[in-house]
Amino acid sequence: MHIYDISLPISPNLPSWPGDPRVMIERVAKIEEGANANLSRMDMGVHTGTHVDAPFHFLTDGKGVEHLPLDVLIGRAYVLNLPDVDIITASVLEQTGIPPRTHRLLIKTRNSQYWARGERDFQIGFVGISTDGAEFLVNSGIKLIGVDSLSVAPYKQSRPTHEILLKANVVIVEGLDLSEIAQGHYMLYCLPLKLAGCDGAPARAILVSD
Repeated sequence: MHIYDISLPISPNLPSWPGDPRVMIERVAKIEEGANANLSRMDMGVHTGTHVDAPFHFLTDGKGVEHLPLDVLIGRAYVLNLPDVDIITASVLEQTGIPPRTHRLLIKTRNSQYWARGERDFQIGFVGISTDGAEFLVNSGIKLIGVDSLSVAPYKQSRPTHEILLKANVVIVEGLDLSEIAQGHYMLYCLPLKLAGCDGAPARAILVSD
């Protein structure tokens, strides 16, 4: 068994979506200054790094992240490698040969190179999923889609793709680091923080292979 940590490390150096809060971590109690223990506080947006989108993120009547089904967030997943595409359309997905009965799909693109290089700045030219690509996933029975960018949709085209997926109750996981992951089947374990009534939450995500 091999465990792959596909979560991004949270630090002030981590890129964030333009306009979102930057990561701030401050140690407010220090043993070396006489405190009984070290204690830190953290300030950041809930869509920081590796995170899960709740329906409430784009749907006014959508449920919060605490209602996402754990049986979808844990289970057999297929990692699809698309290194040479700029946008993930229905046509692209139709030609990939996604295995039948795939319900959890993680898509690796050139985005993962940003994490491998340790980029500190947000990259607007990331690969995202088009609206017809999102419709293809819904019609294919996908229950969870994971991507290696901070948004499942292309830059400045966020709403349509998100709405299609979230209205169909597809769980969206964003900000995965798939740079060391080969195409194939794995067991996925992705657990977001249980934030009541919230539109998203940071998550720790791992893949396990035999």
